[in-house]
Amino acid sequence: MRALHQSTIRSLPLLGRGKVRDMYAVGDDKLLIVATDRISAFDVILDDPVPGKGGVLTELTEFWLKRLAHVVPNHSTGINPEDVVAADERDQVRGRAVVVKRLKPILVEAVARGYLAGSGWKDYQEHGSVCGVALPSGLNQAGKLPEPVFTPAAKAEFGTHDENVDFSHVVAQAGQDVAGKIRDLTLRLYAEAAEFAATKGIIIADTKFEFGLDEQGRLYLMDEVLTPDSSRFWPADQYREGISPPSFDKQFVRDWLETQAWDKTPPAPRLPAQVLEKTAAKYREALTRLTS
Repeated sequence: MRALHQSTIRSLPLLGRGKVRDMYAVGDDKLLIVATDRISAFDVILDDPVPGKGGVLTELTEFWLKRLAHVVPNHSTGINPEDVVAADERDQVRGRAVVVKRLKPILVEAVARGYLAGSGWKDYQEHGSVCGVALPSGLNQAGKLPEPVFTPAAKAEFGTHDENVDFSHVVAQAGQDVAGKIRDLTLRLYAEAAEFAATKGIIIADTKFEFGLDEQGRLYLMDEVLTPDSSRFWPADQYREGISPPSFDKQFVRDWLETQAWDKTPPAPRLPAQVLEKTAAKYREALTRLTS
């Protein structure tokens, strides 16, 4: 499978490139978002793409947007990406791109946590809370929370980590009414997705959503949704408290990089083919389990 590290669409204005996605303007009111096969680790984009990763992220997001459309409107337009680019650029968007509404993004990562992991576990160890949400004492790493919690993060500049914040930060960004809607929608989306994923043998430990507003101030779900890049997916049959369970993401990449003499600044070491293949297989497994 041919991997795409960076798109080169010239028939549309390029608006920017993120860690994974390239964005182009389609008129004044729509965007073309191309999910490349880029992969980052420790906030560094690696030179070696993971074949098929962008297609998996796109297909999973589309799957969830359809499944959760009854909860909140989303950015989808239904326009075929191949129809908005030049004929010789269609292979760059086929199976990995979407045409979406152009919205005003709310600069908050709307995070829902059902289990203690990652930065949430670190916050809990230090403060007994996560993002200002007090939690019971005596919880373990990877422990299931009494109920899911909303733990937002401030979107960081590229190359730096998102910073956990409390609800007041969301209010400052979006206003009390919209902030409350974001919190409620985040928890509802997480609950419905986690319940469904459990039937497929996957625990969604946590996930992040992004929201935007249209010109009338209506709230929409946008960007990627419930993918291995935006969520912690754990295989239920390998889960237990007290350890960090294996996950359906770039774990093989991070584990291999940790064995290298690298200071976690660019450039990163080149990835062996075996690591790329294992990582690609893990992404595909998540897609297959959830959608089959």
